[in-house]
Amino acid sequence: MTLNTFRNLVLAALFLSFSFIGFAKDSGEEGEKFDPKEMILHHVKDAYGMHIATLNEGKENELHITIPLPVIVYTDKGLTVFSSSAFHHDYHGHEIVERNGQKFVNVHEKVYVLDEGVSEVSYDEEGHPTNAHRPTLDLSITRNVFMMWVSIAVLLLIFLSAARRYKKADNYVPSGIAGFVEPLVVFVRDEIAKPMIGEHKYKRYMPYLLTIFFFIWINNIFGLIPVLNGANVSGNIAFTFTLAAITFIITTFSGNKHYWQHIFWMPGVPVPMKIFLMPIEIIGMFVKPISLMIRLFANITAGHVIILALMSLIFVFKTVAMAPVSVIFSLFITVIEIVVTAIQAYIFTILSALYFGMATEEAHH
Repeated sequence: MTLNTFRNLVLAALFLSFSFIGFAKDSGEEGEKFDPKEMILHHVKDAYGMHIATLNEGKENELHITIPLPVIVYTDKGLTVFSSSAFHHDYHGHEIVERNGQKFVNVHEKVYVLDEGVSEVSYDEEGHPTNAHRPTLDLSITRNVFMMWVSIAVLLLIFLSAARRYKKADNYVPSGIAGFVEPLVVFVRDEIAKPMIGEHKYKRYMPYLLTIFFFIWINNIFGLIPVLNGANVSGNIAFTFTLAAITFIITTFSGNKHYWQHIFWMPGVPVPMKIFLMPIEIIGMFVKPISLMIRLFANITAGHVIILALMSLIFVFKTVAMAPVSVIFSLFITVIEIVVTAIQAYIFTILSALYFGMATEEAHH
């Protein structure tokens, strides 16, 4: 790593760390006791809008800069659509929105429908609404969905731009965006696909391997940008479950006779051992994608939680004396997080390729 690269990483990490201080401060209202757990959960989970910044906080002319997203819910009264800006920036979920003859409230980033005749939300001891219920179907465009669309648009822009450069000449020397993309594509091909799947079968899996590598990586990077309010796409279990499920489906349909024989009737071992091994191998079929799902989810979420927890120390102890300690340790974790964004994309991709290779491997004689 060159000195300039290291310097840029440190500056970027410092920017991220100091920005998280602003997020922590914004999570509690004036006069209220700071709750680090509430603040951390608020920033790592999905949301109905994207809060960028707050100007003139605590004053009459307080202004919240947000990117409103559509709230789309289906109830017994039909489909209701409105902007998430109707909830304003009400973190504790007291803002009631009336649409389509119904009253909606946002409680900890979940939309609830108030019961008939109710004009105020009541809560139990755990903070759950007692006089409201969830809609039948929630199809809202949340922050994570929006950022996935953004990442898809960015990836299309990058790869279509690189592809146009290669169309200009047969022996084109990559430069610009193509110079950035080509080494990564070659790396996925030569260091992941070929060794794990084999020289003769890797090509059919390359589109998927390249897609998940870049898709996970760019979403991990977006999760570190404070201005996006930590759009934690890879830290969403539904996101990692979907990717793992796709890997599982491809592996299952790619399995050859040799693969299924090793699962249901292991060759070369006594019959009693075959009966013993069969349920273990069947369980292993499902454990592999589950491990993929949990590994990506846990590693990305853990990094966000640690950084926010370190920043929370300043407000828990209510002294700026904790700032140097929090910032230094957060800087260290943030630099690691920058590296982890690529490492986790690499691990998910190489394990997927490994499973494809196991499913398509021919019998050895």
